[in-house]
Amino acid sequence: MSERILFITGRLAEASLQRTLDRIEPKDFSYEIHQIGVSVAALATTAMVKRRLKISGDFDQVMLPGLCVGDVNDLGDHFGIRVVRGPNDLKDLPEFFGSPARSANLNEYTVQIFAEIVDAPNRTTESIISLAEDYRSCGADVIDLGCLPGQDFPHLEEAVQALLETGFKTSIDSLESSDLLRGGKTGADFLLSLTEDTLWIANEVASTPVLIPAADKGQKSLYRAIEAMQKLEQPFLADAILNPIHFGFTESISNYFELQHRYPDVEIMMGTGNITELTDADTLGITAIMMGIVSELDVSAVLTTQVSQHARTVIKETDRARRVMHAAKSDSSLPRNYSDDLLALHDKKPNPSTADEIRDFSTLIKDPSFRIQVSDEGIHIFNRDGLFEATDPYKLYPHIDVKEDVGHAFYLGAELTKAQIAWQLGKRYVQDQQLKWGCLHSEEPSTDQYKETGSTLKPKIEREN
Repeated sequence: MSERILFITGRLAEASLQRTLDRIEPKDFSYEIHQIGVSVAALATTAMVKRRLKISGDFDQVMLPGLCVGDVNDLGDHFGIRVVRGPNDLKDLPEFFGSPARSANLNEYTVQIFAEIVDAPNRTTESIISLAEDYRSCGADVIDLGCLPGQDFPHLEEAVQALLETGFKTSIDSLESSDLLRGGKTGADFLLSLTEDTLWIANEVASTPVLIPAADKGQKSLYRAIEAMQKLEQPFLADAILNPIHFGFTESISNYFELQHRYPDVEIMMGTGNITELTDADTLGITAIMMGIVSELDVSAVLTTQVSQHARTVIKETDRARRVMHAAKSDSSLPRNYSDDLLALHDKKPNPSTADEIRDFSTLIKDPSFRIQVSDEGIHIFNRDGLFEATDPYKLYPHIDVKEDVGHAFYLGAELTKAQIAWQLGKRYVQDQQLKWGCLHSEEPSTDQYKETGSTLKPKIEREN
C-alpha cells in the first residue's frame, strides 16, 4: 500500500505545490494539500500548524515546508502522526522523493590526514599547540612538525612532548637524521622521511617511518627500502613523492599506481601540497580530484599543508573529500548526491524557478514587502507595486522607494548584493539566508527556533515602541 502524505503550505505556494506534485513520476504515495492560512509557506510555524490544522483522514505523515520553524517531534506527538520537513524549496520535491537513500554515512573514512606545521622551528611551543588544535578541528589526525633545512630546532623535544600530552599523534618531517632521531626518541609517532640510506634510524626508535626514494636514485631505491623494512617486519608507510604540475606530476601519479600494484599490502602516503600550494586554482576542486585518486589507489594517509593564502582551508577540504570518496567507494558509486560540501562556487541546481514562473508569482503579491528571487535571466525584485528585473542591482535602485527607512534600505542592498553574486556564480539564492559555500563556510538556518530580530529592524521596533 502506498504512503499517504498531507502537505502543509501557504496561499501563494499552493498552486505551485500542486503542479510540482503532479509532475512527480512515478509516485509511490498519495496525498492531499492543506493551505494553512498564511501567505508565505516559510512563515508557517509548528505552533501555527498545531492551532490551525485539524486532520481528517488517514495519513501516514505530515510534510511541512522546509523552512517551517519549530519542534516537529512535538507536533508529531500532538497529532500522533510522523511529521517531517520537506526541502527548503518546493521545486526540489521531485529530487527529494526520487533520490535513493544512501546507506553510507559521512562519519566513516579510512585515510589519515597528516597536517604539517611547515615553520615549526620558528614557532613557540604554545603557538604550535594552538595551530595543532585548529588543524585538529578541521579534521587532522596527525600533526606533522616540519623542520627547516639548516635551521636549529632547539625546542623540538619540548614541542613533541607537549603535543603528546595534549592528545595529538605527531610526526617529525625532516631529511636530517639528527632531527628524526631526536623526535623519535621523544616519542613521535611517525618519522618523515627515511630513505634506503637512513633505514638504520628505524632500528633506533619505535616511531613508524615513512619511506621515500633516495635523491637521484629513482623509484627502485624506494622499492629496496620497502623490501628491507619488510624483512625487519616493522610497520612503515611508503611515499612515491607527488611532483608539481609540469615538473613530473603525471609521471609521479603513475609511480603511485605502480607502487600500489607492486606492493598491494603496503600502506601508502601521498603529499598533496605540491599541487594545492603550487597551482593558482581553487583548492577545493583540486582536493576533490586528488582524494578521488587517493581513494582509487587505496592510499592510507595524505600529507597536507596550508601555507599559501589560497590554500588556507585545505585540511577541512581534505577531510570532507575523504568522507565523500569513502562513502561513494563503499557503495561502488559515483561521488554524487552524498554531500554539497565540495561545491563552493556553483550549485547543482542554482535557480529552481524560471523567469516566467517568478513573473507569474509576482502578480499574486498584494502587500508592500519586497521579495527577491533569482533566475537564469537575472535578479527579480517585486511587491504589490510591480516587478523589476536586472542583472545589476544599481539599475534596480530607481524603482525601490525606501528613503524613509534606512534599515530597510541597508537590508535590501545587502540582499541584492547576495542575489547578484548568486546569479554571477550560479549559486542558489534564498532571501534572508546566507549563500552556501560548501565546507568552506557552513551556516545552516535553524528550523528549531526563531531568529533574533535583525540589526536593521531593531531601531524601527524601538521607535515604534
